[in-house]
Amino acid sequence: MTAGEAPHWPGQVFSQADLDYSEAMHRYVEATGDRRMHTKTERALDLQAPSSWRQAALARAEWYRVRQQRKQEDAAWKAAKTERHQAWLAWRSLSQQERQQQQAGWESQAQAWRQVRQQRQHSLRQRQPENEAWHQGNRERQAGASAARSWIAILVVTDNCTRQCLGLPLFRSGAQVSSSELVAALNAVLPKELAFLISDQGAHFRSRAFADLVLEADFIHVPVYRHRPQTNGIAERFVLTLKDWLRSKGWQSVEELAAFLAAFTPEYNDRPHQGLAIPGLSPNEFANRIWLM
Repeated sequence: MTAGEAPHWPGQVFSQADLDYSEAMHRYVEATGDRRMHTKTERALDLQAPSSWRQAALARAEWYRVRQQRKQEDAAWKAAKTERHQAWLAWRSLSQQERQQQQAGWESQAQAWRQVRQQRQHSLRQRQPENEAWHQGNRERQAGASAARSWIAILVVTDNCTRQCLGLPLFRSGAQVSSSELVAALNAVLPKELAFLISDQGAHFRSRAFADLVLEADFIHVPVYRHRPQTNGIAERFVLTLKDWLRSKGWQSVEELAAFLAAFTPEYNDRPHQGLAIPGLSPNEFANRIWLM
């Protein structure tokens, strides 16, 4: 059988609809043949000016690096002091004649120790302006903050089979989001034919409001193992993808973040996904594949 011909077995007759379907499938395979090659999609980063919160986070990360370096320097200084003290005790235990014989070596060690002490004193003097610069910058960042820092919670809802993103509801209440808010958001995005819902063991999924939703929508709740995020790896991988996509974005309000999420959802659902059972299909294509209809 050559390319473009419909499959044929002896004694079997195909209708015109079957032939049209076969021809359409061959055209689809030819059009999507490049998807069989795993290539990394290059994205142009739309870098924006970092927000005040990101600037503060970068400053804290840099200060943490400086403090870790100082801890290493302090540990090295303590080790050098201990070694010097042991050498001094060994020198004191020598007789006068042995000291005279080893005088040159002892003076060389003493000169090296003086250099180490000078370097230590110079390092301590340098820390004073660095500390003052950090505190001054911290005061300026706090004084320049136009609004109090607030948290925004995002509920990630994905299909475990097709990898489709079903919705990304936002909650202004952030860490104080209530169970009733969560249930209302799930009611808006969950499909009616839902059979199983996999979630972590957060307090919202163990509430009375969520239990009522399970009974009303008639699905089975499957909580993952505690402290085992790999048991819900599809959702965890989606969160990493979303964070990577938002890394180059900046927002100052819930509305701006909601606009970014609204743009991310169709882009994610329409691009090829290597994690599917049939690599190269997008989540939307995998959900609408005609050979399972």
